[in-house]
Amino acid sequence: MKVLVTGGTGMVGSHFMRSYLEEGAEVYGIARNSASSRMSAIQDDRIIRCDILERDALMKHFMRIKPDIVIHMAAQAFNGDSWNLEYVTHMTNYQGTLNVLYCAHEVVPEAKILLACSSAEYGNITEADCPLKEDRLLTPHTPYGVSKVGVENLGRQYALNYSMKVYLPRMFIHVGTGHPPATAIQNFARQLALIKKGVIPPEIHVGNLETARDFIDVRDGVKAMRLLMEKGKVADPVNICNGKAEKIRDILDTLIEISGTKAEVIPDPKYFRVADEPLLLGDDTKIRALGYERGYTMRQTLEDVFRDWEGRI
Repeated sequence: MKVLVTGGTGMVGSHFMRSYLEEGAEVYGIARNSASSRMSAIQDDRIIRCDILERDALMKHFMRIKPDIVIHMAAQAFNGDSWNLEYVTHMTNYQGTLNVLYCAHEVVPEAKILLACSSAEYGNITEADCPLKEDRLLTPHTPYGVSKVGVENLGRQYALNYSMKVYLPRMFIHVGTGHPPATAIQNFARQLALIKKGVIPPEIHVGNLETARDFIDVRDGVKAMRLLMEKGKVADPVNICNGKAEKIRDILDTLIEISGTKAEVIPDPKYFRVADEPLLLGDDTKIRALGYERGYTMRQTLEDVFRDWEGRI
């Protein structure tokens, strides 16, 4: 079995690669030349340097590899950053996905294709709207959310028009090791690791702590998405979530406890978003019906993330 993972050096993409490699599959990852992993002293020869916006270059790799499975994780993946990277977000996420689908259709129309969709597609929701079900009207209100609705609709179009096996996981917030400090949990863990090592004073700068989110460990997320490809329906959106929301303030308290430090918590305007739903909670009925069970507690995930940051500093 040949597997091609776009965004192969990212957090979710790298976990997908590891999952398939452990089973003996022939696995390739695609990452653009600007990906930070290019600075590693030892390069992974399974990683192909290619920008998904370069369709001709992408096509050459599809023709050479002829993958049986395509995991498309390459994206401008940060909801908050999309306000300042609007053009990049839409081009990378929509046009990049179109290029991947086009190449797959031309070269391996029978391949299974997984497209990274997002809970950001649901839009500006209230607590009364939760838990969010897949048949809910999508009303995204960030550039990132809008781009991911486009991604999902492209996947559905290719499935319907060309009978391709396209799977649509609506990913809630995935948490794990090897992630940049672009999300609240990663930023908290990074600051606490710096405090513990005496690099910065015992102050942790935060945004809105009163929101609650449905987090999923990246290892559980990969397991759930592989189940979707094995047992799920083509072109049918499925929430990849745990059906439980964790308050950001509680997450911070747990990380402080794990770190063994004491830090003054300081609200910082730069970490507050233009739009920030009070609650983001998914309905996990569909994915559980496929056999998904949670494998990692929130504390286990946070312990791993903090240790990861300790090792990076």
